[in-house]
Amino acid sequence: MQALGEPPAAFPRHAVLRREGEPPRYIYLLLSGWVGSSVLLPGGERQIVKFHLPGDMLGTPSMCLAQAADTLTALTPVTISRVPLAAFGALFASSPRFAAAMFLSVQRERVALMDRLAAVGRTPAIARVAALLLDVEERLRAMGAASDDGFDMPLTQEQIGDHLGLTAVHVNRVFRQMAETGLVSRDRHRIKLLDAARLRSMSARQQRVMTRDAAWLLGGEVA
Repeated sequence: MQALGEPPAAFPRHAVLRREGEPPRYIYLLLSGWVGSSVLLPGGERQIVKFHLPGDMLGTPSMCLAQAADTLTALTPVTISRVPLAAFGALFASSPRFAAAMFLSVQRERVALMDRLAAVGRTPAIARVAALLLDVEERLRAMGAASDDGFDMPLTQEQIGDHLGLTAVHVNRVFRQMAETGLVSRDRHRIKLLDAARLRSMSARQQRVMTRDAAWLLGGEVA
């Protein structure tokens, strides 16, 4: 994928990588930093639908649209590489196993969005924040950026609120409650999960077991 992309480019915090409504011409490989994917609601409010971490591919949902569905904004300084859609399509044609892996990745993302929709619609604020912390910790740990000593989550309370449908004041209140009850410790952007079992219990987060069995594709396994 990196070989298909343009030379890496650095962008500062708050830079807009692509705006909602623009023609989708690229997908974006996030090499470093955090990016938020957001949509603008009719009342002018922003809904952050996804926090992207290093290693993520951005912009793929808009490949099926004439206009991009979301705005991609750097939440920290970031480095990205753009991949033209034509080059991405050529990789699909030349590597059916890569295409199958991407298809399965999309299904995993769909399951994650289903779970998040259920959580945001039916759980209290503390459960939503707990689910977010568990998700971020799990994703960062997979890339070696989180340990038992905690992880860095360079998000503002406003950004967390825009993601979870809460006000910044409410997010701050939830973090104080979590700290007072021994669930987490927080030092600026450094988060440590003190009681992951209790967080999982209150989050109502589904413990999904993802399969790598792709016997239906060429009789093999897909990473």
